[in-house]
Amino acid sequence: MSSIIAPFARTRIIGYPVMVLSMTATAFIGFGVWVHHMFATGLPQVGQSFFTAASMLIVIPTGAQMFLWIATIWRGRLRFDTPMLFVLAFIVTFVIGGLTGVMLAAIPLDIQVHDTFFVVAHLHYVLIGGAVFPLLGAVYFWFPKLTGRMLDDRLGRVSALLVFVGFNVTFFPQHQLGLDGMPRRIFTYAADTGWGQLNMLSTIGAFVLGLGVLSTVVNAVMALRAGPRATANPWPAEGLEWTTESPPPRWNFLHLPALVPDGGVVSGVRADRPEQLVTTVMDALPDHRTKLPGSSSAPLYLAGATAVTFIAGIFTPWAFPVGAVLAAAALIVWFWPRGGE
Repeated sequence: MSSIIAPFARTRIIGYPVMVLSMTATAFIGFGVWVHHMFATGLPQVGQSFFTAASMLIVIPTGAQMFLWIATIWRGRLRFDTPMLFVLAFIVTFVIGGLTGVMLAAIPLDIQVHDTFFVVAHLHYVLIGGAVFPLLGAVYFWFPKLTGRMLDDRLGRVSALLVFVGFNVTFFPQHQLGLDGMPRRIFTYAADTGWGQLNMLSTIGAFVLGLGVLSTVVNAVMALRAGPRATANPWPAEGLEWTTESPPPRWNFLHLPALVPDGGVVSGVRADRPEQLVTTVMDALPDHRTKLPGSSSAPLYLAGATAVTFIAGIFTPWAFPVGAVLAAAALIVWFWPRGGE
């Protein structure tokens, strides 16, 4: 979110240290939030109180991030390109999801609407609003860097509008359906329940939402085949990835850029092989050069060994010593010196 907002607001993120600390606090408090999905299972009252407090407390760092993003947008000079439209959609939907999350942190209400469509609506406002909208914005933002092609901005605006409208038409009525007592995970219901009209509205919204996502897929396919060429920094944005070509060459940089006010590149680093300048920790002064690793399949083997270990560990404890041997073998291959290193 911060990476996208800054270039389109044409200013730096306000309160950057607070932003980072809020993200860290959200991560830690989040460990005590998930149990509010289990209030109806008969937890001890002390435990319920603790997780209620955590579910409400997490609003503080999350709200701090939201206010900093809004302040940055307010202070900046906005460019309403497609990535920024998805950012604005995120803010609206995630705030609604956060408000219903505070409501569900109250145990009496949570028990009342548990396993109803109210929870379905809240969950999608948090997950789609908090994750999918930023991810769609990130697709439009980093697609030029990944592929070297620009997505069509007009079709992207249409996609953002369809996804936003379709999402809200789909899931906002489900709040009322849940308050009316409609349980989730059912495929049919009696006609006299009065749920039919809102369910029809939700179904229409789902088709609009799907059309919006499909337009993004079509946009990506068209751009890959015949989209305009992207410059190194089409937005323009800050960050190391925007200082190289689009798409990046194999080793990212022929000359390592110096991200200082005067610009330029780092001198003294070889161009015939991938090298990196290592600086001192405290003063960032040049210290030595290090050769970057070349192509290797060992990381893939290590990932496979880790996955096999934890999957097999469900069935037998012998998976962990065997997995440790497999992982050690992959690490030895990965770090074994070769070629005069």
